[in-house]
Amino acid sequence: MHYSVHFTQGDAVCESDAEEAFFSHLGTHGFHSVSADSGDRCPGISDKAEAAPGPPVCRSMASGGEQESTCHKHTNRLAKERSPYLLQHAHNPVDWYPWGQEAFEKAKTEDKPIFLSVGYSTCHWCHVMERESFQDEEIGKILSDNFICIKLDREERPDVDKVYMTFVQATSGGGGWPMSVWLTPELKPFIGGTYFPPRDQGRRPGFRTVLMRIIEQWQNNRAALESSGERILVALRKGTSISANPGGSPPLAPDVANRCFQQLAHSYEEEYGGFRNAPKFPSPVNLMFLMSYWSVNRSTSEGVEALQMAMHTLRMMALGGIHDHVAQGFHRYSTDSSWHVPHFEKMLYDQAQLAVAYITAFQVSGEQFYADVAKNILLYVSRDLSDKSGGFYSAEDADSVPASGGPDKREGAFCVWTASEVRELLSDVAEGSTGGATQADIFMHHYGVKEQGNVAPEQDPQGELQGQNVLIVRYSVELTAARFGITVEKVNHLLASARAKMADMRITRPRPHLDTKMLASWNGLMLSAFARVGAVLGDEALLERAKQAGNFLKEHLWDSETQTILRSCCGGEQSPSISGFLDDYAFIICGLLDLYEATFQTEWLQWAEELQLRQDLLFWDDQGGGYFCSDPSDSTILLQLKEDQDGAEPSANSVSASNLLRLSHYTGNQEWLQKSQQLLTAFSDRLARVPIALPEMVRALMAQHYTLKQIVICGQRDDSDTAGLLAAVNSLYLPFKVLMLTDGSPESFLCQRLPVLSSMFQLDGVATAHVCQDFTCSLPVTDPQELRRLLLDGATDS
Repeated sequence: MHYSVHFTQGDAVCESDAEEAFFSHLGTHGFHSVSADSGDRCPGISDKAEAAPGPPVCRSMASGGEQESTCHKHTNRLAKERSPYLLQHAHNPVDWYPWGQEAFEKAKTEDKPIFLSVGYSTCHWCHVMERESFQDEEIGKILSDNFICIKLDREERPDVDKVYMTFVQATSGGGGWPMSVWLTPELKPFIGGTYFPPRDQGRRPGFRTVLMRIIEQWQNNRAALESSGERILVALRKGTSISANPGGSPPLAPDVANRCFQQLAHSYEEEYGGFRNAPKFPSPVNLMFLMSYWSVNRSTSEGVEALQMAMHTLRMMALGGIHDHVAQGFHRYSTDSSWHVPHFEKMLYDQAQLAVAYITAFQVSGEQFYADVAKNILLYVSRDLSDKSGGFYSAEDADSVPASGGPDKREGAFCVWTASEVRELLSDVAEGSTGGATQADIFMHHYGVKEQGNVAPEQDPQGELQGQNVLIVRYSVELTAARFGITVEKVNHLLASARAKMADMRITRPRPHLDTKMLASWNGLMLSAFARVGAVLGDEALLERAKQAGNFLKEHLWDSETQTILRSCCGGEQSPSISGFLDDYAFIICGLLDLYEATFQTEWLQWAEELQLRQDLLFWDDQGGGYFCSDPSDSTILLQLKEDQDGAEPSANSVSASNLLRLSHYTGNQEWLQKSQQLLTAFSDRLARVPIALPEMVRALMAQHYTLKQIVICGQRDDSDTAGLLAAVNSLYLPFKVLMLTDGSPESFLCQRLPVLSSMFQLDGVATAHVCQDFTCSLPVTDPQELRRLLLDGATDS
């Protein structure tokens, strides 16, 4: 993922935020840190930090859902933190500090450089570096004696992470986590990299060697280091500046959309779908753009091709090993081009965006297959990533202890299967099958299970998956039925029964680490998912879960006194020292608008309006247009960035461009329409040159161009005639619309802001739909099928 440094699509990144390959070697002022080779998986673990060695501390602590008694030789000040990532480093022999004034003042007082280590709790290579280097007594002493050591959770402080990742990418050509950066006491970076092995490996210097060289350079060549770092910062401030030219306007949407489509088509991989070969990421922002592009280009060959690219990719991902066929949900990415062997981490933001993409594919195609995948994603989230407070946890780790035991965690151990396990568990004979086949025979055929395992050695460079199987659908149900001489219905029943048995067995295995941190932004994304899937399917249970999520955000992550979103909470406890960032506001506002359109409870619309006013006050750039990612008044953040890439998560500016447009239609506030245009103008150069970097923002630009369709339903929310009209609207994919419900009361929230709604009425006392666009309304309709036809007629090519 890029952080406003205008690199091209080849930049290296890692795990949770990777939009391309993280896998490259990083040059850092003469050093080379190791990311991973193309077969490896990315960096990630963590522990807690405070002061130096003391007597062993024994306590009971949770690990992967199990309680275990642990004795610690060291305990540092990170033991007092709430972040799961920081807590993972609390027993290192390193004098860790959290990011904050205490560490900054100590660096100035002792005139020492700062070592900043950044990661997140489910990051594989962070785990590796913690185990190899931060648990090492010698390395711990070198760090503690010569540096002020700061450990930072990138998910809690994305503002800090973005600044130093921008530096690392600019100076080394790549980036990822764990990120290792050395700073002056004034927080200015002078050397950076990612993962370092602990000791030298051939010509590759180890972490100890790097530390000794930096110590020597700081003592003997400090002025040159500081000067070099300052020059780079000046260049970065200039290079990352994004602002609108005076009197400028956004580029033409059809031209930008066509270029974005062409760039995506160029990188599309036809056989298995997706973009590029390996590693291959889900990239929901690309898929949503393609379906939006089709919606306004339905009769063109390009529109048809865009839809085919999106639908094929979604289908192949759902059939692949990146999709957990036993316990639902999607893993982070595939290490190969066929979606077979994943990096097994599961992130909340992937589940949220993919649920929306799959339910959109259902709206477009009417195929139940896509709706089922969307529902299964939300089933996984409800079961495994949900807190009793109504919030959603951040992630499940890729690594866990194998069921067979042993001290070391392995990637995918919780998810993979040996053939013998499958045969023992599914030993019943399938009645009526050819040759007396067992349930295991049918299951193994369908999901590609092999006696020797189905993971090729080149896909398993660390040998963790030897003899194991990653389930992947190899045949259609029809072909499997024909192979064993039974009906399709029988196969479906057998496979469902087998998956249930395997799910029951899997929960007896040691679970991966669960990151129970609840982030405002990712909860906003998941709020959208439950609201949109629930609305399309008319599923009241999903809508009720969406309302619980909305209530959680307001009760636990909103400080009504200071009118501030809080970034996160862990275990129900807020982190009041960390105020929300732009993405927290933008993603929650989007979620609230989706929740309003799903429930028509105006309290959500009112809060969205309130949050947008607050976002404007905190982050809007009056000079250049668009929003800064973090509070520009924070002096510890050396670069004020406007993130310019839709990656693993959409850019908050992209989401804000759509939010502003939608809110202007709900409230009549023309200033928000103008702000949306100014924002798009600020990103004009990026949109015109490389729209593939901002497909979500291209969708916002298209919404401005084609204008939003206003669909107003006059009726009572719980009446069947109203429900019929709403179901007709929700059955269609209408990317550029706002949906409102009014009972005609002039005192209502909407009528107060949009007086024209008071003139809209019910025909003969029956729920009635009014469809308006460009200040023109069609004749009101009361029949759901007639409304469908009207909306479809208005969805043709423009």
